[in-house]
Amino acid sequence: MYYFAYASNMNRKQMAERCPDAKARVVATLPNFKLVFTGYSRLRKGAVATIRGSKGDKVMGAVYEISEAGLRKLDKHENYPVEYTHLDVRVFTDSGETYDAMTFIKARQEEEGQPSAEYRALIQQGYRDWGII
Repeated sequence: MYYFAYASNMNRKQMAERCPDAKARVVATLPNFKLVFTGYSRLRKGAVATIRGSKGDKVMGAVYEISEAGLRKLDKHENYPVEYTHLDVRVFTDSGETYDAMTFIKARQEEEGQPSAEYRALIQQGYRDWGII
């Protein structure tokens, strides 16, 4: 199955720890959504990433191929289904390929907030890992 990662799961080191059998595939874009930071995480010391529907916006991310066992490991890290739930999405590459994938989205709508500097740096490293920035 394909998993669309955005935010910290784009970080290849973190993803290798969380889901060792994941196979990195391609950079992709999720249209009509935007990346936001909401709620508060004690672990992350600030707001955490999620996506929200937003016509005309897009979320850059990465597609991984994962197994059912890998999905169960990610579910545990994302505190599924309490904190995050699954969302089926269709993402697009620059070359026009499409991938039907699963991603995570916060289970509850929460107020937007600021991520910690450490969490932001982890996410930025993920963007560098994939050559996006």
